[in-house]
Amino acid sequence: MRTSRIAVAIAGMAAVAGLAVAAGPAAAASSPVVGHVYVNDNSAVSNAVAGFDRHANGSLTPIPGSPFATGGAGTGSSVASEGALQRAGRFLVAVDPGSNQLSVLRIGAGGKLSSVGAPVWSHGNQPVSITVHDHLVYVANAGDGGVNYTGFRLASSGRLRHLRGSTVALPDGSQPGQVLLNATGTKLAGTRVGSSLIDSFAVRPNGRLKAAPGSPYTAQGLGPFGSEYRPSKPWQLFVSNAHDGTGNGTVSAYRVAADGTLSSVGGSPFPDHQTAPCWVEITHNGRILFAVNTATPSISSYRIGAGGALHVVSSTGFNSPTGLSPFDARLSPGGGTLWVVDNSGSISGFRVHGGHLHEFAGSPTPTPAGAVPFGIVVT
Repeated sequence: MRTSRIAVAIAGMAAVAGLAVAAGPAAAASSPVVGHVYVNDNSAVSNAVAGFDRHANGSLTPIPGSPFATGGAGTGSSVASEGALQRAGRFLVAVDPGSNQLSVLRIGAGGKLSSVGAPVWSHGNQPVSITVHDHLVYVANAGDGGVNYTGFRLASSGRLRHLRGSTVALPDGSQPGQVLLNATGTKLAGTRVGSSLIDSFAVRPNGRLKAAPGSPYTAQGLGPFGSEYRPSKPWQLFVSNAHDGTGNGTVSAYRVAADGTLSSVGGSPFPDHQTAPCWVEITHNGRILFAVNTATPSISSYRIGAGGALHVVSSTGFNSPTGLSPFDARLSPGGGTLWVVDNSGSISGFRVHGGHLHEFAGSPTPTPAGAVPFGIVVT
């Protein structure tokens, strides 16, 4: 997405290196490794994925050998989207927006990454978002002259093969912010931040897309951005509205019919009274939605009702908000922690207590020098 379209989300926020000091080596060494955190560095010329050991006390330490080269190129400048890095079993799939490519990296012992062959063309310009269900992969290309959604098959070897006939072209200026599949792989949605539209599709058995009647749909606010299907009820879709101005952030809730038709849940959109809710994440049990308010900065927690209606629980600030521009967020597999990648070069970690968040004392942790990160995976 072009910087001019996300000015409301990052206005007045200068990039600040070394936002906070992570827990020292001694503290990390005394706390067991319980998983890993990966972010797409979006490094200019030579892109890489930074990997961190995730410790029980909330500290992060670099995995030996990190960052791991993708073989493609980043832009070296801000690219706002959700899902720029995704896990597919024992692989990570990353966008390389500076070279119009997708890269696959194998997750090895100790969380180390290794490239699986050479990057492949994204079949468009500036890939910014990926979604994966089993072996089906879709990417959103956001660059004018090649804006689209297009599909791939991921082989058991980790090789990507373009799915012929899967490309859905979009107008220049659409600036898709995210593409995503639901938990059953039967529905796909995409947000057009530049034109405030939402695309909805039914996914055919062959992986190709069939547009829902009436798609694209006019969003309920300016700048529809981050989105997620409810894990426990994959016929419910939630979309943040990022560009309605100071204190006017909202999240929309939709019901998704069998053919992909979207209908609004009563009371939608639901305000969080914050600014620029851009990224969303839903707990694995489908009960809580977190919205990352990039311009405030804060994270709002919503309780999700049975029918999809949202009720604000709280909004949590960051330990060191000055200069922060929080982007994509991802829960740990157990759901006990939430991790947020920051465009200015850090990762913030929070312990999750129902609908309440508490940031770890040592958070945030700096990402490698030269990174302008987006996209995050937590294992």
